[in-house]
Amino acid sequence: MINIAILGTGKIIPEAIGAIQTSGKFNVANIWARKHSRDKAAALAEKFNVKNFTTDLDDILSDSAIDFVYVGLINTVHHEYAKKFLAAGKNVIVEKPFTVDAAQAQELIDLALKKRLYLFEAVTTLHQPNFFAIRNALKQIGDVKLVQCNYSQYSSRYDAYKRGEVAPAFDPKLFGGALADINIYNLNFVVGLFGLPKKVSYAANVGFNGVDTSGVATLEYENFLAQCVGAKDSASPCFLSVQGDGGYIYSTSPPNELNSFDLSVRGAEVQTVALNKFPHRMIHEFVDFGEIFERDDYSAVERGLKTSLDVMTVVDACKKNGNVAVA
Repeated sequence: MINIAILGTGKIIPEAIGAIQTSGKFNVANIWARKHSRDKAAALAEKFNVKNFTTDLDDILSDSAIDFVYVGLINTVHHEYAKKFLAAGKNVIVEKPFTVDAAQAQELIDLALKKRLYLFEAVTTLHQPNFFAIRNALKQIGDVKLVQCNYSQYSSRYDAYKRGEVAPAFDPKLFGGALADINIYNLNFVVGLFGLPKKVSYAANVGFNGVDTSGVATLEYENFLAQCVGAKDSASPCFLSVQGDGGYIYSTSPPNELNSFDLSVRGAEVQTVALNKFPHRMIHEFVDFGEIFERDDYSAVERGLKTSLDVMTVVDACKKNGNVAVA
C-alpha cells in the first residue's frame, strides 16, 4: 500500500486516519505532532495501531519510504507545510481550505507541477459518486437558471465565542470564519460544477473580532446565478438545489456528505439517486487519491488543482467585497 504520514492531532485527524485506513489504499506510517501535543500523537498511534509517531519533522522529511503527507493542521500553515514537503519531493494531501488565498495556492500548484508531484485538496464533496452523478445529470435539466446551497450548522464553539473566547475556527488571523470553514464546501460544489463565475459578492454577519460568523456568497455566471449560504452562528436544514428550465436537482444533504439527491425532469417521475458506497464522508476522497496515484493519472491531479485555485480565487473576491477581517 501507499505509505502516508499524518501531520497534526486536531479534531479532524481521528476521522481522517479512520477514513484513510478504511480506504484500503494507504498505510498510515507515522504521525507528527508539535512537542506540546506529543501525548496526543502517542494516543492516536495506539488507537489506530500506527507504528510510529514523532515530534521531529525531519523524521518524515527524510524518510524515503513515505510516499504522501496529509496536512491536517490549522488553515494558516497549510501552505507552509505543503511547500516544505513538496520541496522535499513528497506527494501531499492538504485538508480544506487549500490555502488562505489564491497566491499561496498558485505557488503550491506551480511547485507540484514542476516536480510532477501529486498534490490534492481534501474536499469530500468533489469525490462523492453522487457529485459525479449530479455533474452528469445537468444536461437533463436544461439550461441552468439558479443554484442555491445552504450549509448552516451551529458551531460547538459559538457559545464560547459569544463569551469572548476565540477558538481558531473564529479567529480571522488563523483564517477562521464561516466562509473558509463551512461555506467552502458550497463554493467547491458550485465551482466544481461550473468553473469560475464572472462576478462575486459576499455579505456577512461579522462578529466582534471581524470574523464572518455567517454569510452569503453570490456567484454570477453568464446565464445564471448561484447563491451559497454558510453559517456557524445559527442552524437550518441544509440543501443543494440546481434549477434548470427543464427540471431540477435537489438534495437535503450537507454538501460535505452529499448522501443523495433527487433528479426531476419535466414530464417524468422524480428519481432519487444514492450512489455513495461508504458511510463516512471522507473515505471516498482517499480511495480516489489512491486510485489516481496507482494509475498515474496526472491529468486528474491537474483538474483538481484547477478547481482548488478557482475556489481560492472566489474566496479572495469574497474577502475583498465582503468587509471580512483577514490575516
